[in-house]
Amino acid sequence: MLKKELVNEVSNELSLHKNDVTTALDIMLKTMEDALKEERRIELRGFGSFAVRKRKARCTKNPKTGTIMNIPERKTIHFTMSKSLKEALIKE
Repeated sequence: MLKKELVNEVSNELSLHKNDVTTALDIMLKTMEDALKEERRIELRGFGSFAVRKRKARCTKNPKTGTIMNIPERKTIHFTMSKSLKEALIKE
């Protein structure tokens, strides 16, 4: 689902203007982005939680050239779905 489709769905469900829904969604996403930058956990009850995890630095071999590359430590976002979402997906 694209952002535009999400805005349309919410706009139709709540009978709000698309501009208002887009603004609200942008604010929500910016707030979530800021929290993740600060490495804070985000929990949306009934949906799931987002957390920042660190991946260790590692060495790997490029299969095409055979050269060894060093991949530095980096941060990734980890999503854990809620129990209710997991059960809903299993039922389908």
